[in-house]
Amino acid sequence: MKKCVALVAVGVLLAGLVQAQTVNPKAKVDPKNNKVSRPVVEKPKKVLLTRDQLRHCMTAVDANEAEGLAIKAEDAKLNSERTELAAEKDRLTKQGAELTATADGIKAERDDILKYGEEVKAKAKELSRSEVKAMQETYQARATALDARIDAFNKVKDAYFEASKGFDAKAEAYNKRKDGLSTRLEEHTDKLNEWKLECSNKDYDEADEIAIKKELAAAKAAGK
Repeated sequence: MKKCVALVAVGVLLAGLVQAQTVNPKAKVDPKNNKVSRPVVEKPKKVLLTRDQLRHCMTAVDANEAEGLAIKAEDAKLNSERTELAAEKDRLTKQGAELTATADGIKAERDDILKYGEEVKAKAKELSRSEVKAMQETYQARATALDARIDAFNKVKDAYFEASKGFDAKAEAYNKRKDGLSTRLEEHTDKLNEWKLECSNKDYDEADEIAIKKELAAAKAAGK
């Protein structure tokens, strides 16, 4: 007979069970002094795990260990993703601020060009035809340059919006996985506690253990 102490891999086991002792009601009486002699103590029979129960305990160890390692690996991936998302968020925040500054600069340039155009109109009668033409060409050149600047800005802005949407999708997926891992961890903890209750420090027949190990090895060899 053995005790399930080899299954400690899943966590801290419960303290050993205290076996109560029973007193023999048929204790002998000393007729000389009519005193009860030292009672005969009978040890209670230990209850052994059945083979099915032992099989469950043994397979649960491997399953719980595998799940614990899987949870640890998933947690490491999520931590790595969180670092990447934080860095991407910083980049997008910085780029957003730069786009805002660029947009303000474009607006200021547009307002200045419009103002210059009004000046050209106001001075048209005072200046010579060649001077007016020169101012108009300057106005047109500035307007053309501004149009090119706006086109370039819009391309960067559109790319920024696409990147922002992509970031939001990744952040949402991350949060779902994080919540799922939290639930998974709770379920794993419940299974560990269940194992402690059902298997920790329980006695079993060594012959059952040997037979079960053979069954599991045969199943593994068969690819089951």
